Amino acid sequence: MNKKVTGVRCQVSGKQVPGARLQVPAKQVPGTRCQVSEERPKCSAPSYNLQPITYNLKPRTYNLEPRIYNLEPKTYNLHAGFTLVETLVAISLLTIAIVAPMSLTTQSLSSSYYARDQITAFHLAQEAIESIRHARDNNVLKNALGILTDGRQTDLLEDIPKNTDFIVDTTNDDDMDSDACDNGCPVLRKSSDGLYGYGSNWTPTQFTRTVRATFVPVAETPSDEIKLTVTVSWQTGSFRTRSFTISDNLYRWVNDGSAER
Repeated sequence: MNKKVTGVRCQVSGKQVPGARLQVPAKQVPGTRCQVSEERPKCSAPSYNLQPITYNLKPRTYNLEPRIYNLEPKTYNLHAGFTLVETLVAISLLTIAIVAPMSLTTQSLSSSYYARDQITAFHLAQEAIESIRHARDNNVLKNALGILTDGRQTDLLEDIPKNTDFIVDTTNDDDMDSDACDNGCPVLRKSSDGLYGYGSNWTPTQFTRTVRATFVPVAETPSDEIKLTVTVSWQTGSFRTRSFTISDNLYRWVNDGSAER
């Protein structure tokens, strides 16, 4: 079935025929977008989604408020102070911080002084024994030289006081005196040259030296062996007294005049 297409002009041999009408089948003409109907053809153009892009152009706000500073002068409470507990704690800490080093220093000095005095006491005790040994050897020399005492040989141990306390003065020809210890032996004195003895013009020291001699065995008189005991005592501080004791034995190692007595 053919339909009449209205509104369409035909071109024949390059010329337009006025008033000519074209009869086409009722279907879509290739190459056109025309819907052939009984009415005038309607042509539709291609549609595109051209939606506008929106941008968020909101202005940025800045906080331009001025900064406020507290320029008011700071006030102090002059009436506030330490409590009693805080004061006691502070005093305790201060006491510990001061007393501990002071105690350590005092103990160190005391130990140093004791070591110094102990060495001095040792040499003073050894000096007394050597002085008595020198007196015995001097008697041996007298007998070797034929020097007689009361017409006989000298007893090697004759000059040593027996069973009693006595002193020996090494600066006065090894003089041994037991009478000086009747009321306790006197203190040693020190000369300007550093010698220890019993000079009346010398400076007194804190050392006291006591010597005692006993025969070994005691039952035999005279004995060929004598035991010497030397005790040196000194005072440290105000009340404490220290002492140092050594002993040695002397022998009658050569013949002497003891058998003639």
